[in-house]
Amino acid sequence: MRVLLPRALVDLFPGAATVTEVEAVTVDAALDALDRRWPGMRARLADTRPAIRKHINVFIDGERATLRTRLKPGDEVCILTAISGG
Repeated sequence: MRVLLPRALVDLFPGAATVTEVEAVTVDAALDALDRRWPGMRARLADTRPAIRKHINVFIDGERATLRTRLKPGDEVCILTAISGG
């Protein structure tokens, strides 16, 4: 499946791209695949509970996802950083 990463995250990992392909059956496994390519990326996206960090949003084909969300071939995983302000 195709994974879309935010520029702010990509800039922290030399060689990372805003669009990449991974094979995974869950969001959790997709984060592991990203971490194998760019060590430390998973820690930026998920915590030790394990859960997606509160300032990160993951969407699968436009639907909000958790680490347990199942993936299928052709899915688009979009990882976004939360925007806040006042």
